[in-house]
Amino acid sequence: MDVGEKLEQLKNLSIADVSLKQRLLDTKTSETPLSDFCRIAREAGVELYEMDVVAFGEDSYAAMRRSTNGGGENAPLLKWENDAYEMFMAELEMI
Repeated sequence: MDVGEKLEQLKNLSIADVSLKQRLLDTKTSETPLSDFCRIAREAGVELYEMDVVAFGEDSYAAMRRSTNGGGENAPLLKWENDAYEMFMAELEMI
């Protein structure tokens, strides 16, 4: 399972468990938000580590920038550039 699938699994678990969702959202105010986010994910049974999330964001960003048919530089997802954590949190806040 790749990191994108793990984040999707975590999102689905959060939809089913309001307490988990709130714990994840609370990491935004933590001194170590990504570390705490990954720890909570692992406690929920989703094996996520900080470097996995960072690399996933950077890989996705790089692929989008290389795209010639997908808009590349003008893609709306580039707003948050390579921050998979922030993108996940924004999506979680909307559900």
